[in-house]
Amino acid sequence: MLQAFINIWKIKELRNKLFFTIAMLAIYRIGSFIPLPGVDQAALEQWAENSQGTGVGNLITFVGIFTGGSLGQSTIFGLGIMPYISAAIIFQLLTSVSEKLKALQKEGPAGRQRIQEYTRYSTVGLSVIQAVFWLRFMQSGQEPMVYAEYLGGMGGIIFWVCGILGLTAGTTFLMWLGEQIDKYGIGNGISLIITAGIIASMPTAIGMIVQGFDMRGGGEYGIDTVLFLLLCFIGVTAGAIVITQGQRRIPVQQAKATRGRRVFGGQKSYLPLRVNHGGVMPIIFASSLMIFPSLLFNWIGSYFQTIDEPGAFLSAFIYVFRILQEQFANMTGVLYALIYIGLIYFFSYFWTTVQFQPNEVAEQLRNNGAFIPGLRPGPRTAEYLETVMERITYVGAGFLAIIAVIPTIVSGYFNIPFLVTQFLGGTGLLIAVSVMLDFVQRVEAQLMMRNYQGFLGGGGSGGGGPKIRGARHT
Repeated sequence: MLQAFINIWKIKELRNKLFFTIAMLAIYRIGSFIPLPGVDQAALEQWAENSQGTGVGNLITFVGIFTGGSLGQSTIFGLGIMPYISAAIIFQLLTSVSEKLKALQKEGPAGRQRIQEYTRYSTVGLSVIQAVFWLRFMQSGQEPMVYAEYLGGMGGIIFWVCGILGLTAGTTFLMWLGEQIDKYGIGNGISLIITAGIIASMPTAIGMIVQGFDMRGGGEYGIDTVLFLLLCFIGVTAGAIVITQGQRRIPVQQAKATRGRRVFGGQKSYLPLRVNHGGVMPIIFASSLMIFPSLLFNWIGSYFQTIDEPGAFLSAFIYVFRILQEQFANMTGVLYALIYIGLIYFFSYFWTTVQFQPNEVAEQLRNNGAFIPGLRPGPRTAEYLETVMERITYVGAGFLAIIAVIPTIVSGYFNIPFLVTQFLGGTGLLIAVSVMLDFVQRVEAQLMMRNYQGFLGGGGSGGGGPKIRGARHT
């Protein structure tokens, strides 16, 4: 491991990419401490502290995990990259139903670049809409979180203009940072920004446990609770590694060709199909969509509270609505969990369908003179690959659903803060582990390309592991 770190700094290109990535993430963290003008940070901090454990507080924590933002601090990066993720979801769905977008995607890099431009423009529009909702929320209520001179008149106009421009520019800048990491750095830029936000918030979750821990059992957390969280941490980490690295290997046989007295081909290899082909994207997509019902129910619920004497029909409607509001607002209801799991399965299959094309894979195998033993090349091979992918996607989506529901169960039944369960035994930990595994694998690939030993003990001239067959060593 130490030799692998030393080898990284020997390669100028890889060293520059790492420095660039670290610099971009450092800029993101610095921007996370720049507050919006006009916001009473003391009142906002008091509100965030009082709302811990409530539906709104859990929602703010949930948004921060998946977007890299922090609405509880109301900074210029408060919205994070949630608008970009929402825009990406919308265009992924539209691409599957719109013939025009399908044609653009089939054009190759140029068409995908056009779709990416549409996604950027939509991100700006969604940022404006979400900024309006958040600014309105800070101005409303019995105790506004905005200074009095910015509640109305010219001060209110200045607050709205600066707030919308600040939040929109912050999200746009984060989107640009992610694209720069993709282009000049190493790793997936958007995923690294989300992971940086998760890791930066983990010390707060650990501090809450340490503060409430008492070995004698008189505190908020006993030794049994800490051990349970530790086991969850180890279990989710191990499970994330297994499911991320898990593959179904399809045997592939190369066709033999005879030229004169020589026989070429006939090699055996395999086609790796990932069990969790969508990675953490299904959870991110599902979580982003589940945010909107929670916000909508909270907004409508505040309106119903202003009605003094509702009629019989309206009273029945309000009763049903409050049940739904409780299910979605606290994110601990059975209905919320079922819909959440359903969306995870939907986006797992959807993402796999978009990313994995069995017909193209079967066509490539046939063009390369390869085939799966026992199957005819062409449609029969594509049908087999599609069936196998559907089955392993079902298993991968089930694991993602379990990981996503764990924080809700632990928080609701063991009375542990939602912030702690999200970071130390749930989706936040899964995202961090998956992204860091992908990052390590990309660094590993860069090292192996230059005949250096990697983190996994692969061959190379830079360490004592096995050598790469056929490589020159000087």
